[in-house]
Amino acid sequence: MPETLTIIYLVYMFIALYFMVLFSLTFFQNRKDFFFYPEPIKNYSVSFLIPAFNREQYLEATVNNILNSDYKNIVEIIIIDDGSTDNTLKIARELERKHDKIRVLTKKNEGTKGGALNYAIPYAKGELVGVVDADSYPAENAVSTMVGFFNEEKVGAVTTVILVKNRNNFLGQMQAIEYKVIAFTRKLLGFLDSIYVTPGPMALYRKTALQKIGGFDKKNMTEDIEATWHLLHDGYDIKMSFASRNTTSAPETLRKWYRQRIRWNIGGYQTMVKYRKDFFKKGMLGLFILPFFSISLLLGVFGLGVFFYRIFTRFLTSYLSTKYSIEAQTAILRLDNINLNPSVLNFLGIVLFILGMIFVYLALRYVNLKTNLKERENFLGVIFYSVIYIMLRPLVLIISLYKYLRGNYSWD
Repeated sequence: MPETLTIIYLVYMFIALYFMVLFSLTFFQNRKDFFFYPEPIKNYSVSFLIPAFNREQYLEATVNNILNSDYKNIVEIIIIDDGSTDNTLKIARELERKHDKIRVLTKKNEGTKGGALNYAIPYAKGELVGVVDADSYPAENAVSTMVGFFNEEKVGAVTTVILVKNRNNFLGQMQAIEYKVIAFTRKLLGFLDSIYVTPGPMALYRKTALQKIGGFDKKNMTEDIEATWHLLHDGYDIKMSFASRNTTSAPETLRKWYRQRIRWNIGGYQTMVKYRKDFFKKGMLGLFILPFFSISLLLGVFGLGVFFYRIFTRFLTSYLSTKYSIEAQTAILRLDNINLNPSVLNFLGIVLFILGMIFVYLALRYVNLKTNLKERENFLGVIFYSVIYIMLRPLVLIISLYKYLRGNYSWD
C-alpha cells in the first residue's frame, strides 16, 4: 500500500506540474497582450437581457450601471421578471417608465435562468446580446472593451473579468481572491482557445450564434457553461477581454455559498455528460476542455478519498500504538520514531505549494493592475485561501456528484 500511495502522489504532482508549466509558458509568451482588446470595425448594436427573480435590492443599480456605459449603441435593456414574489416587478416597471430603452417582460418561473433568457432572446433587436445578472454591475467601459472581439465572424461570445463587490466579511474576501484567480486563469485559457464558460454575471453573445444553438439549455443548472460548450461544439470561438470589468454580489453566508457551488458543480456534470461524445473531437473542446474537466473531477474526488484515508490510518495507527504502549508500560514516543529525513515527495509538495502561491500572487497583481481597485489582499488572507479555502472544493465536488447521481438538485 505505501508503494501505491507513492505512485498516486507522483501522478498528482506530475499533473499539477504539467499544468503549472503549461500556464507559466502561456503567461510569459502572452503577458504583453493581457490587456489588449481590438477596436470595433463597426458600431455593433447591443441588447441587454437581465433575468430577475426576487432582486428588488439590486435591480436598479444593475440597470443604472448599464445606462452609464460609455458605449453608445446599447439599443435596449430587457428586464425579464421571472415570477418574482417581492417588489422586483414593481421596480422594473418604474424603470421602464423612466427610460425609453428599458422594456419589461414577465413570465412564469420555470426553475432555471435559461428559461427566462430564452423567452427574451426573440425580442432582442441588437446584433449582440448582453446577459447580466440582476445583482451585477458592469463597469463604464465594460462593453466598449468587449465588442471589438466580434470583428472576427467566428467569435460567438466574449466574457469579462468578474470581481466580487461585497467584501464586507471574511467569506467575501476569500471569494474576492478566488474570482481574481479565476479571471487570470480564464485569460490564460483564452490564449489556448479553451475558455469553457462565459459567466452569468456578464457576457456578450452574437445573437445569430445564440439562435443557431437554440438558446440556453433550460434543464442545465449552469446555462452559461453549457452555452459556451455548445458554441465551441458548433465551431465558434470564445474570447475574453481582460480590460473589461464587472462586479457581482457574491454569497454572504456559508450556506448560500455552499448552495451556489453545488449548483455550479452539478451544472458542470450535466454539461460533461451531454458533450461526452466530443472527447478528442471538436477542436479544443474535445482535446483540452473535456479532458481538463475530467481530470479535475477525478483528482478532486479520488484525491480527497486518499487524503481522508491517510488521516484515518495515521490516527488509527497512533491510537493503537499509544494504547499498546500504555498497556505494556513502554515509552509512547522514542527518538528513533521521529523521522526528520526529507523525502522527494515532501520536497515536491513544498515546490508545488510555492509555485501555487506565485500563481495566486500573479493573478492578484494582474487583476489589480489596471482595474483601479482600492482593496488589496493581505498576506494572511492569501495564505488562508491557498491552504484552507481551496480545500473545500473537493468536498463540495463529491457532495455535488452524489446529488447529481441521485437527481437531487434544483436551481435554488
